[in-house]
Amino acid sequence: MTEKILARTAGREATAPGDILVCSVDRAVVLDMQFSSTAIPWREPLKMTHPDRLAVILDHGAPAPSTRDANGHHMAREFCARYGITDFFDIGNHGICHQVIAERGLARPGELLLCSDSHTCAGGAFNAAARGVGSLEMIQIICTGTTWFVVAPSVRVELSGTLNDACEGKDVFLALAGRYGSADNRNLEFVGAGVSTLSLHDRRTIATQCAEVNAEFSIFASDPVIDDYLAARGVDETAPVKPDANATYDETWTLELDSFEPQVATPGKIVGNVSPVSQQAEVKLDQCFIGSCANGHLEDFEIAASVLEGKTVAAGTRLIVTPASQRVYLEAVRAGYVASIMEAGGVVTSSTCGACFGYHMGVLGDGEVCLTASTRNFKGRMGSPDSEVYMASTRTVATSAVTGRLTDPRALR
Repeated sequence: MTEKILARTAGREATAPGDILVCSVDRAVVLDMQFSSTAIPWREPLKMTHPDRLAVILDHGAPAPSTRDANGHHMAREFCARYGITDFFDIGNHGICHQVIAERGLARPGELLLCSDSHTCAGGAFNAAARGVGSLEMIQIICTGTTWFVVAPSVRVELSGTLNDACEGKDVFLALAGRYGSADNRNLEFVGAGVSTLSLHDRRTIATQCAEVNAEFSIFASDPVIDDYLAARGVDETAPVKPDANATYDETWTLELDSFEPQVATPGKIVGNVSPVSQQAEVKLDQCFIGSCANGHLEDFEIAASVLEGKTVAAGTRLIVTPASQRVYLEAVRAGYVASIMEAGGVVTSSTCGACFGYHMGVLGDGEVCLTASTRNFKGRMGSPDSEVYMASTRTVATSAVTGRLTDPRALR
C-alpha cells in the first residue's frame, strides 16, 4: 500500500524498496512549535506553490504557556493571513494536530500527508501514507510542494480475531512492540480479518503509536468504516489503495486479538519492555494521565467515565485527562463524560499536547511515578528526568487512578 502511494505521488507506475523518489505532497501540516523557532525565517518572503494544501494548527503550547509560545502563535496568525491559509486552527478552534486532521478529513485514502510532528503516522488509519518531517524539510515542502524518500520495505501485520472488552488498541500496539520489537526503516501494513473488528478509534491509536517502533509509515487498508467517516465530513472522492495478492513483504507478523490481556510498558522504553498488567508487581502512582493524539479521543472519555462512575480517584494520586481537540471536549461535556471524571476527582484540561511531552498541564516532579495513556515513556518525557512513566490503555489508567496503583482493569469489575 505504501509503495503504491509513493509511486503515484512520484509519477511512477510502480516502485520498490531502495528506490529514491521525489514525491508531490498532497497535504502538509505545520504546528505552533515551528513558528516559535528562531531558526526559521517565517517573516521572509516565501514562494508557496500550494497554499490550499497547507494547514496550520496550534497544539503543543495551546493556549500559550509562555511568552515564547504566545509570540509563535502571533507569527502563525501573521503567516496565515499573509499567504491566505484558510485551514488555520487557532485557539478556540484548535486541537492536537492528528485529531484535527482526522476531524476535518485531511488524511485521505491513497494520499501523502506530511506534518512537522513525529506521530503523523496516525493518518495511516485512514489509508494515507503519513509521516513526520523536520522543520527545515517542511519549509522545502511549503516552497516546492515536494520532498524525497528512500522507499522502505514493508512488514505485513496480520490481525485475526476480536478484542475482549478489557482490551483496546493501545494493548494491540503494546503487544506488537513487546513481541516483535522495532520496525526500523520499514513500513507496517495492517491487514487481515481482525482489522474489521477494530473500531476506528483503536486503529487510530495503533497507527499513531507505530512511531514508537520507528516505522517509516504505518497504514491500514480502507473499508466502509473509513468511507462512512470521511463522507460525514464531506469527503467522498478518494483513491484508496490495497496490497496486491502477490505483494512481497520483508516479513509477516501475526497478532491474534482474542488472546490479548491488558498490557503495560514499564519505564524507559516500549520496544521489548512490555508485559501483561497482571504480571506486574504493585506500583504506587502519583499521577495518572489520559490524553494525547493516541488516546485523547471521545471514546477515551467514554471509557474513563464508565470506569470512574460512582468511584473516587485514590488519595495521593492525580488524574489528569486532556481532550485531543476542542470538538472532543465539547462532545465529552454534552455526553456527561467530563462531569463523571470531575465528580470522581479528575482534572480535565484544555486540548493540548502539553503533558504528553512534559511541557505544561501535568508535568512530573522529581521521583514521581506516572501511568499514562499517552505516546511515550522514555526518561524525562513527561517532566523530571528522575520521574518514571509506565504506559497502558485508557481503561487500565482510569482503573489505576481509582486504586492508586497499577491495576489490571478486570480487577474492578
